[in-house]
Amino acid sequence: MQWKNRSLLYNATGLGWNCSAAMIPTPEYIDDNTLRIYISSCDSFNRSRISYLECLLQNDTPQIVKIGDRPFFEIGERGTFDDNGCVATSIITLQNGWKYLYYVGFELCTNIRYRLFIGLAISNDGGKSFQRYSNTPILDRTDQEPYFRCGPYVSLEAGTFRMWYVAGNEWIEIDGKSMPIYRIKYLESKDGIHWGDCGKVCIDIEAPEEHGFGRPYVIRDAGVYKMFYSKRIKHLGYRMGYAESKDGIDWVRKDSLMNFEPSGNGWDSEMVCYPALVKHDNRWIMFYNGNGFGKTGFGYAELQ
Repeated sequence: MQWKNRSLLYNATGLGWNCSAAMIPTPEYIDDNTLRIYISSCDSFNRSRISYLECLLQNDTPQIVKIGDRPFFEIGERGTFDDNGCVATSIITLQNGWKYLYYVGFELCTNIRYRLFIGLAISNDGGKSFQRYSNTPILDRTDQEPYFRCGPYVSLEAGTFRMWYVAGNEWIEIDGKSMPIYRIKYLESKDGIHWGDCGKVCIDIEAPEEHGFGRPYVIRDAGVYKMFYSKRIKHLGYRMGYAESKDGIDWVRKDSLMNFEPSGNGWDSEMVCYPALVKHDNRWIMFYNGNGFGKTGFGYAELQ
């Protein structure tokens, strides 16, 4: 793969709930030429909330035409799984027009640094507003996955909800800091709300320097499932990865084909992560984060 038109698109620089960052861009079409991109920005205490912007794709360069002026919902009540932040990672629209927004809640801990679990927010007004399905995760801790069940990407195919997500049960010390170890797994559901206790591993750690993965993004192109993800590298942060599958369950990693490294300078010079792809007029456009897991905002690149 070769990429062009690499550029920063947006970073929050406001006050209150959106002081900084635009993490994990998650796009959906709202008409033939316009995307809504769900993002998560941080307040001065580094707690993230979910909002959006709208982007016009008619020209060579995506153009922002609207920016949300408030988060869809507040962080969770004290002691809940998302009381220290929420980040959106996947959006789907049901046949009845309702939208399911899957997100990750952050909970700070004492004996471990944090826990990450999956929540669900639902819109019945076309995405104007979202309400939590519950104050507890739809993917909560289990014996096999006690610390992390996060980073979901969800699709709906022939009446079955399919989820690729990040899960783990280990920590590792890197440069004196406790860091998570996790893999990308797969689950299915009939209603998009109730899922199994432990998924099948589909992307595993393969190199000594790897210790985790970021939100996968799965598309189906020419009969092939293609997964774009970020892999976490010791001492470096995130780099891009890529895999292919015939059925969406058994995957073959082809990271070398991705060919997308940090740039020489600027907002994405240290890491690249959280890719999300859309196709428009036979153009594949990838939105992604750069340094600081999205602290410097998000940008885009186009596949040649």
